[in-house]
Amino acid sequence: MSKVLVVTSGKGGVGKTTTTAALGAAIAQSGSSVCVVDFDVGLRNLDLVMGAERRVVYDLINVVSGDAKLPQALIRDKRLPKLHILPASQTRDKDALTDAGVARVMDELREKFDWVICDSPAGIERGATLAMRHADVAVVVTNPEVSSVRDSDRIIGLLDSKTIKAEKGEPVEKHLILTRYDSVRAARGDMLKIEDVLEILSLPLLAIIPDSQEVLRASNVGCPVTLNNPQCAPARAYADAVRRLTGEAVPLSVLSDRKSFLDRFFIRRAA
Repeated sequence: MSKVLVVTSGKGGVGKTTTTAALGAAIAQSGSSVCVVDFDVGLRNLDLVMGAERRVVYDLINVVSGDAKLPQALIRDKRLPKLHILPASQTRDKDALTDAGVARVMDELREKFDWVICDSPAGIERGATLAMRHADVAVVVTNPEVSSVRDSDRIIGLLDSKTIKAEKGEPVEKHLILTRYDSVRAARGDMLKIEDVLEILSLPLLAIIPDSQEVLRASNVGCPVTLNNPQCAPARAYADAVRRLTGEAVPLSVLSDRKSFLDRFFIRRAA
């Protein structure tokens, strides 16, 4: 059966779009069909990160409103034939999304793809709740800073109350991805440590994405980091995250050139 996964967070700028693109590309590389959907209406960026900005003709709003059919709006990735993107509108706002229209589009996507990955806008307003509403699985993305973690805790509450599964009394499978982590800075007290984040959020840790220029470099060239430089630490971390999502038991550690004594602790705390 197909799965709908939402990539979400309370705070903006934590790496949701980067994570959506990286996970989508890695899943498509494994052989499954994937569609990544940009729900950030009015501030679309997923098409830029995917390198598809010049190929957008129709968008999510056009499909939701019935002005275009889903196949007209889907953009096939030129590097991975099993990867597609459904872009957001650049000129409309989130009020153009209707419950019925989104439900219809999600049903169509479930029929066409093995995985549907929804890139949620930041915050707790309508766009974010619609992005998570149909989710079977949620990946909460956070930075190791207090404001980001606190906002993520609010998002967890919404996942447990505003989704269709929650309304049916069924749990949404939730995972945590910690981005821009630097073990040396954490040891100095410049950012939260892993154990602090886990204690606050109490979610299984799917991946630790180390702070790296490779993420920015990949975004600027319009290529998911898992494709742009598969051997860099962030790409390997995202690839391992996909293996965990699909049921493999993959040890979790901080992937960087600098090994710390905390690595063994991270492996023990990984769920």
